[in-house]
Amino acid sequence: MDSYLIQVNGHGDRAPVLDVHLKTNGNSISLGKVKGRKPRWAVRASEMSKKTFNPVRAIVDSMKVEPNPKKAMISLSLGDPTVFGNLPTNDEVTRAVKEVLDSGCYNGYAPSVGYQSCREAVAAYYNCPEAPLEAQDVILTSGCSQAIELALAVLANPGQNILVPRPGFSLYKTLALSMGIEVKLYNLLPEKAWEIDLKHLESLVDEKTACLIVNNPSNPCGSVFSKSHLQKILAVASRQCVPILADEIYGDMVFADCKYEPIATLSTNVPILSCGGLAKRWLVPGWRMGWILIHDRRDIFGNEIRDGLLRLSQRILGPCTIVQGALERILHRTPPEFYHNTLSILKSNADLCYAALSAIPGLQPVRPAGAMYLMVEIEMEHFPEFENDVEFTERLISEQSVFCLPATCFEYPNFFRVVITVPEEMILEACSRIQEFCETHYQGAEGAQDLECDK
Repeated sequence: MDSYLIQVNGHGDRAPVLDVHLKTNGNSISLGKVKGRKPRWAVRASEMSKKTFNPVRAIVDSMKVEPNPKKAMISLSLGDPTVFGNLPTNDEVTRAVKEVLDSGCYNGYAPSVGYQSCREAVAAYYNCPEAPLEAQDVILTSGCSQAIELALAVLANPGQNILVPRPGFSLYKTLALSMGIEVKLYNLLPEKAWEIDLKHLESLVDEKTACLIVNNPSNPCGSVFSKSHLQKILAVASRQCVPILADEIYGDMVFADCKYEPIATLSTNVPILSCGGLAKRWLVPGWRMGWILIHDRRDIFGNEIRDGLLRLSQRILGPCTIVQGALERILHRTPPEFYHNTLSILKSNADLCYAALSAIPGLQPVRPAGAMYLMVEIEMEHFPEFENDVEFTERLISEQSVFCLPATCFEYPNFFRVVITVPEEMILEACSRIQEFCETHYQGAEGAQDLECDK
């Protein structure tokens, strides 16, 4: 019979050592000395979690300020059109979900990329001769934010870089940094209705550039690129052989005097991953239904990017199946007047806000052309008691109970963003309070110089 001898040797302050011998057929074989492991707790956060950083939350959470208790709070900070109840979704949209729920046919797991019939519905909705789509070109996701995450993950490796607009949606940077991807910020030009500084953009491209993010219509700017400007952007991407990640969640949310052009309809040779969803146009951000549309007319992505998106989608089991089941009805039954009415409200609010803020000394709003936002420049030289846009917006909260996001959140200091989805009376009241605030703190050129000298 084989036998085992385990001897523990310890000397003073030395770690104990296991001396293991195996005795078989009368012969003793030493298996050597194994240093013992003393169990201890050593749970640490992952490197990915440490790299994850949301600039909006970091700035807003650090704003330790209380609103004026004598004035009701007006929040113009959150890009959620459902908050105040003045922009409900259409009855056909909710009816479609109720029908699916009652059917009991969509309670199980779906394929990770979405049901085939639902992908076909999205492809049919966005298909056009200039940018043809089939079901295989559609990946359904848990909201547009996951679409952006998957698109970034399939296009870029750690150590590579992506080109991101400034000012721009903060999620791009949050996702990229968590993946070890460098962010290079290209400038938008407020004096040109937030067009891209194309020379600056092209100067940032190098051998490690994985993709260019184009957000149109824009959050936070409310801008909409013209066809000619989009063609110039595509020319840069084509020259530099850089694919485009198009964030088009606000697609078709443009005002009557403007036209939205999906960027993929303007190019046959630049591969594009277009990200969209139900959140904004259908006013249901909490339903978490998004998609990636793969535009690859020259087969530059090939099977590799498609296969990569499939594998990445398998990390979770796709978006809500109930909403998937309702998707075809939502896309095809929502009446045109619903979209028209939503845009009419947004346009009216944008015009009211722009006109009111334009009349305030020290502020320079940039007129929006779509989406749900408006950006306002603060002429900081006329508000010398404030160090920056963060201090300006903090005091606006404490004195007037109006909350606008400082544009430092979007990498663009000395501006603030206004959300225009709130009820009209709230927009007017907020602008009135902003005017009172600015009149209180505004300093003309001489007054500002005097204040600077007193510091």
